[in-house]
Amino acid sequence: MPKTTMTTLSEVTNLLKKRGYTIEFNLKHDHLECLGDHLKILPGEFIVDKHYRFEGVSDPGDEAIVFAISSEKHNLKGVLIDGYGISSEGISVEMIKALDEVKI
Repeated sequence: MPKTTMTTLSEVTNLLKKRGYTIEFNLKHDHLECLGDHLKILPGEFIVDKHYRFEGVSDPGDEAIVFAISSEKHNLKGVLIDGYGISSEGISVEMIKALDEVKI
C-alpha cells in the first residue's frame, strides 16, 4: 500500500480530530486558552505530541504550524494552529520552550 502524504492544513486537522484532538487552543502570552470555555493551560500542564509544518510555496503568509497537544492534568487533547515565528508573537520564554518540546 503506498504511503500517502497529507499536504493540507484541513487534512491534518481532520486526522487529528479523528484521533481525539477535539479542543481548539488559542495562544496567549503565558498559557494556552481552550476556545469555548476559556480554560487556561500553563507550560508544564501540557505536552506537544506532534507538530506539522506547512510552508507556502510562493507566499510566506501561507506558512503555519499545527501542534497536536495533550494535557493529562486537564484530561484533554487539542490543536493549536499558529503561523511561523512563534517567538515573535510576544509570548513568554516558558511558552516557547513548552511548544518546542515534542514528546518522544
